[in-house]
Amino acid sequence: MEKVNLQDKLALFSQHWTPKIVGEYNDSYVLLAKFKGELFWHKHEDEDEFFMVIKGKLLLKLRDRDIWLQEGELFVIPKGVEHMPVAEEEVHMLVLDLKSAKHTGNVVNERTLTSYERI
Repeated sequence: MEKVNLQDKLALFSQHWTPKIVGEYNDSYVLLAKFKGELFWHKHEDEDEFFMVIKGKLLLKLRDRDIWLQEGELFVIPKGVEHMPVAEEEVHMLVLDLKSAKHTGNVVNERTLTSYERI
């Protein structure tokens, strides 16, 4: 067991939309990610998704409303809810996902990761 400094870990990578494992919690990964631009509309049929902004400002587009997250704010998207994260400027994120989940949910394309890198 080691403590994790989020800023030190975030300094280790620059890629966007490629979550990195910084810890494990029961059946979930604790992930750090950098977002910039739009991902795409998707949903997670069997799991909720936890987003917390460490740095920047994130727009979570839902079909019925938009949610803006500022630094230090979090939002949990319930399973089955279609959403699209949008970051006008680079955003640093803490994300909790089940180990079995794909970060792109029900959409599988060239941006879908088959495994996460541990940093």
